[in-house]
Amino acid sequence: METPTFDKQLYESLQTIAGEGMHNAARGFSDLLGHKVEVTQPTVRLVPILDIQNYVGGPDVEAVGIYLRAEGGLTGQIMLIIPYQKALELVDLLMENPEGTTTQIGAHERSALGEVGNLTATFFMNSVASATGTSIRPTPPAVMIDMVGAILDIIIASSGGMSDHILLLEANFTDDNRSVEAEFWVLPDSSALKALKVESSK
Repeated sequence: METPTFDKQLYESLQTIAGEGMHNAARGFSDLLGHKVEVTQPTVRLVPILDIQNYVGGPDVEAVGIYLRAEGGLTGQIMLIIPYQKALELVDLLMENPEGTTTQIGAHERSALGEVGNLTATFFMNSVASATGTSIRPTPPAVMIDMVGAILDIIIASSGGMSDHILLLEANFTDDNRSVEAEFWVLPDSSALKALKVESSK
């Protein structure tokens, strides 16, 4: 099956879907944590898969990867990749810890970061499902700590060579006085991309 091409209409549709998903994710975080956390409306870009490493500091940078698959009527993959130091900052922000409190990622921190990936991916998928009239469900998140290059290898291997490009959603998690940037990498399967393209043309 030929993968649909990206065009202005599809980008605008994805921007709307991503914005709605992130807004709902922010409300979910706030309810879960008991304090207000906002997620700014993300920008959406199409990036060559092999360029991912350049966005997160290079292949030898240690990072946290949170990986989920979308299953159901539409399928795809979502990976949240955060440089290790940024992941520590994000844990502090979510837990309302003073900056610099979290110095390593143990079981508790992994759980918190896994929930970030789970909530964000779920709300993004819900927005896609609502736009396309299709049911989508996420797999449980897998949290890994490794070099960016090793995490990237997982994405490439899982893509099955379907596409040389991947969607980049850049967003910021913020509270009253702190902000941590996070990058979500979304690789929709060709059927999902086709459904999104049909929806964007309506």
